[in-house]
Amino acid sequence: MTFELPGFDSQAFVVATLAEDLGPTGRDVTSESVIPADMRFAGVMDSRDPIVVAGLPLAAAFFRHLDPEMEIDILIAEGEPVPGGTDLMRLRGNARAMLTAERSALNTAQHLSGIATMTRKYVDAIAGTGCILLDTRKTIPGLRVLEKYATRMGGATNHRMGLWDAAMIKDNHVAVAGDVAEAVRRAKAAGVERIILEVDSIAQIEPGLAAGATHLLLDNMDVAELTEAVTLVAGRVPTEASGGVTLETIRAKAETGVTYISVGRLTQSAPAADIGLDFAQA
Repeated sequence: MTFELPGFDSQAFVVATLAEDLGPTGRDVTSESVIPADMRFAGVMDSRDPIVVAGLPLAAAFFRHLDPEMEIDILIAEGEPVPGGTDLMRLRGNARAMLTAERSALNTAQHLSGIATMTRKYVDAIAGTGCILLDTRKTIPGLRVLEKYATRMGGATNHRMGLWDAAMIKDNHVAVAGDVAEAVRRAKAAGVERIILEVDSIAQIEPGLAAGATHLLLDNMDVAELTEAVTLVAGRVPTEASGGVTLETIRAKAETGVTYISVGRLTQSAPAADIGLDFAQA
């Protein structure tokens, strides 16, 4: 199984990650000195806690890179929630290859599954409200495509992938332009189709809409302000609540009628999922 994501070179990622671990000598000195070259292992990767699974095909790619003949059975589909103690993957192949790839494979699966698991908690918290959960650009440099993949596996929708696919006018842009209306007008005049305007007060909404904003980001507004803003916008453009959203506050904000809620901590603060890998001589 090949792990393919638009804009992400999985083969280059595997090679670079293993090179970081193997260093300038390209060697795993522990496995080389302790494990016979022809020894074979069988292994099981499992979840130690309840998780939402993400990244298993990419984790498998580390093992296959070092042992192309390795037998790998991925037991759980991406995006599936599983209880603790669930077997996720079974492997059989060269023991040295397994031990050398183990950490890179686990790091990847733990990180992506951790993001997917946290994301699903936020999605579940707003179930039934009609509100859609968005991620943000608060990602580890170089891993954005992967981390945003993991949020999708958790049930979120991707926001902007970068600075290129929509204008997002924030307070610093407004400060330079002079006001929200002028900032939006400049973006529209430049031919930008998607113009997301961040507003931190109700007073900025009408000028921004009149100038051509196509999406309003309601920044750090409380429930009362969000309710007022949604009523004023009256469905003319999508609305997005953002800033300081937690599991404890997200449902109340979703119930105000906003179209979206964006949460940076999905990628910025998700703890690694507890996934283990146990080997035995085959």
